[in-house]
Amino acid sequence: MFKKHFLNYLYIIFLGAVSSYSLPPYNYFIINFITFSLFFIFIFDKKKRITNNNFFFQYGWCFGFGYFLFSLYWVSISLTFDQSFKFLIPVAIILLPAFLAIFYGLITYLFSIFYAKNLVTSFFIFSILFGTIEFIRSSILTGFPWNLIAFSFSKSIYFIQILSIIGTYSFNLICISLFTIPALFILRKSRAEIIVCFFFILVSAGFLIFGNFKNNNFNSSEGIKKPYTIKAISPNISLDRFYSKQDELKIINELIELSAPTKTEPTIFLWPEGVIPDSYLRDMSIYKNLFSNNFGEHDLIIMGLNSIETKNDKNLFFNSMAVFNNKLDLIASYNKVNLVPFGEFTPFEKILGLIGLKTITNNYQSFSRGEKRIPLNIKNSKIDLNLLPLICYEIIYSGKLSKDNNFDYIINISEDGWFGNSIGPKQHFSHSIFRSIESGKYIIRSANNGISAIINPMGIAEEEVEFGSTGYAELSEIKLVKSTPFMLYGNKIFLMLILIYIFLIFSFNKLKHE
Repeated sequence: MFKKHFLNYLYIIFLGAVSSYSLPPYNYFIINFITFSLFFIFIFDKKKRITNNNFFFQYGWCFGFGYFLFSLYWVSISLTFDQSFKFLIPVAIILLPAFLAIFYGLITYLFSIFYAKNLVTSFFIFSILFGTIEFIRSSILTGFPWNLIAFSFSKSIYFIQILSIIGTYSFNLICISLFTIPALFILRKSRAEIIVCFFFILVSAGFLIFGNFKNNNFNSSEGIKKPYTIKAISPNISLDRFYSKQDELKIINELIELSAPTKTEPTIFLWPEGVIPDSYLRDMSIYKNLFSNNFGEHDLIIMGLNSIETKNDKNLFFNSMAVFNNKLDLIASYNKVNLVPFGEFTPFEKILGLIGLKTITNNYQSFSRGEKRIPLNIKNSKIDLNLLPLICYEIIYSGKLSKDNNFDYIINISEDGWFGNSIGPKQHFSHSIFRSIESGKYIIRSANNGISAIINPMGIAEEEVEFGSTGYAELSEIKLVKSTPFMLYGNKIFLMLILIYIFLIFSFNKLKHE
């Protein structure tokens, strides 16, 4: 009996592990039609013979563990830069997937409770539970919406244009159903299963037709030449700057050289997150002459650096984005709202600090959280723009960008060097594709040791500096896109889709009885 259970666990872990190769940068989404169907067939068949619901939690946990183990192993690379963290590497490789797998365990545990002998009903229940728990995983505590199965389609540009209407979580729910359709066909016992299969095939065809129409419409629209240029700078500055004294002046000169300022036309230069290693925002005036000598009077420089504020006799540190003119006068600034657990802040710091745990990116104390995210108005005699600032992994939160949708572009700065030459930076970049389609906005992304790009509202990188390369991506002409339904209604659409799924359960049950 033990051997049988052990083989079952290995089988489910294997299915989860194989599914991970559907994600960026591989995007072998065809895999999921096999793995998700086999997983559903397994738990549906087991429920007929096993009454102990605890086994189903274990099955779901095993699938999730295999899935996250193979798709998130790269997180441990961030622990290799500081000797004091290296002992945590095995823990990170195992513990993070083990924790996230709990959500998948809940999916199958609840499935075993709400299981129905009616195959179509069980199919919809499985989809609803999977989609809902994934939404909860992405929202609870600080949320971690990484590697939703929907990202399997990040390279299928036509298919994912539906994001502009329904958003990522609704699309993720439909993807789960779509990948499970082969199981429904294999286990079919009546015409109801055939109808459901045909229904989702039609939905998929509808997505492709809509995406093709939307893309053609965008391509045929007339471009608008802007009186300014935006440059996203992509350097490869070593992470050693966080752990040893670096020549900051040399780094700034390298960034200026990569920026290639001409002074002949107004330009906004976007530099990555945290590239200025030692100076705080308030200290930048020491480089005033250097900037005024290299940048034009109408140029603006946006960069990521740390800032410090004193409140109630206590120093608070922030991961910030600042906008300067060529004289290094501060035009606008933003303090990061969504901080990375253990990367930028230590949960229960007073307790965990006693055993030596600290943040990876900040040696003095945890960063403090910014109050709110609103568009930055940057203005001079030649430029007047509202830019929505997103620092690093703030780009991953669907439907939570800002309550104020009055902005022209999304600007995203990042430091992707923490994950080395792994799949991590490529997965990170795929979120920018989804956010651009959802918002109908251009995203200007500047990443150190990552992928920098100009991403249009169709999710296509019009200019890109490839991973491992240096240079810049430039935007000077745009095509206007109307505000998307998802920008107007956000994740309320996901709740509406859940209600539609419940309606379909009752509808197909009625059809079966007739």
